[in-house]
Amino acid sequence: MATKRDYYEVLGIQKNATKDEIKKAYRKLAIKFHPDRNPGDQQAENNFKEATEAYEVVVDDKKRQIYDQYGHAGLEGMGGPGGPGGFDPSAFQGFEDIFGDFSGIFENLFGGGGGGGGRRRPSGPPGASQGASLRYDLQISFKDAVYGTKAEIQYSRNETCAPCKGSGAAGGSGRKMCSTCQGAGQVRRSSGFFSVASPCPTCRGEGTIVENPCKECSGSGVQKKRQKILVTIPPGVEDGKRINIPRQGDAGQGGGAYGDLLVFIRVKPHVAFERSRADLYCAIPISMTQAALGSEITITALDDKNLKLKIPAGTQNNKLLRIRSEGVPLSNGKKGDFYIKIKVEIPAKISSQAKALLEEFAALQGENSKPEPILLADLQT
Repeated sequence: MATKRDYYEVLGIQKNATKDEIKKAYRKLAIKFHPDRNPGDQQAENNFKEATEAYEVVVDDKKRQIYDQYGHAGLEGMGGPGGPGGFDPSAFQGFEDIFGDFSGIFENLFGGGGGGGGRRRPSGPPGASQGASLRYDLQISFKDAVYGTKAEIQYSRNETCAPCKGSGAAGGSGRKMCSTCQGAGQVRRSSGFFSVASPCPTCRGEGTIVENPCKECSGSGVQKKRQKILVTIPPGVEDGKRINIPRQGDAGQGGGAYGDLLVFIRVKPHVAFERSRADLYCAIPISMTQAALGSEITITALDDKNLKLKIPAGTQNNKLLRIRSEGVPLSNGKKGDFYIKIKVEIPAKISSQAKALLEEFAALQGENSKPEPILLADLQT
């Protein structure tokens, strides 16, 4: 016969551990080794039984005193752990006291429902449940994302069945109490030393069933229909942004409330403009004479507005110029800025007259025929 391990060793506690420390240690082991969390694992089941047996002894003042004095042998003949009757499940009391707020964890681990029924029920008719929220992916243009727009969308959703008003029952016959769970919405099953609640399989946790189903919705209480709505896209919306539209999702079962519609925005890239938060960016080509001498040009902004931009004399390639308050509209009524990157174009072909003028310009400038390499740090400024 296998030698039993020391109960304090099993629980991983000191011999002078308080009851709170004992409960905490056992709670941790019970959650880890419970058979429902380890189906088919015989070792886990054995560990669970061993921990439960150890807990029952050391948490009981009388049994603990005997065990501390005489060990396992002292408990023989008591009808408890180690005695002729083996482990006595009826002696295991105080489940709620041990696990307290952890009961919800056990329900999730072992497939149970809530303490007050098979599912959480919102306010509404008896047996009603909240409808599901739906997702809609809406693609819009870059310009509409910046300045806002309205978009009409169509989608299918479950709507409350009109003939039965969502009850699922024909002719106003209503619903009756589920005979399996007696209206509780849950059934209990023994699992090891615990009684675990799970949703009733007959009524699916609702507590009631439809005896005479509505022909229009086959007892579901909902009908699939096409829905058309107008969605307002606010200015400055970014790619991936979610817009919640209340009560435009699926109708709930049994006349329950509608869920929401979640509209996810997908922004198509623009061929010429980019965005960084509230600022807009684009690139504009200019001639080398405009860059050298300076100039004033007109550019067309994203909103088709003509904007004047002054090019300072001596402007270098890739220079970033800014026009204030011509970017993305903000919620406070202001706008971000508009940045223009200058691209200086070098002509591939020039006339003989232009060539002569450039040669004269080169002579006047005294160009360096043996330039030194530029530091990389200087290229980044």
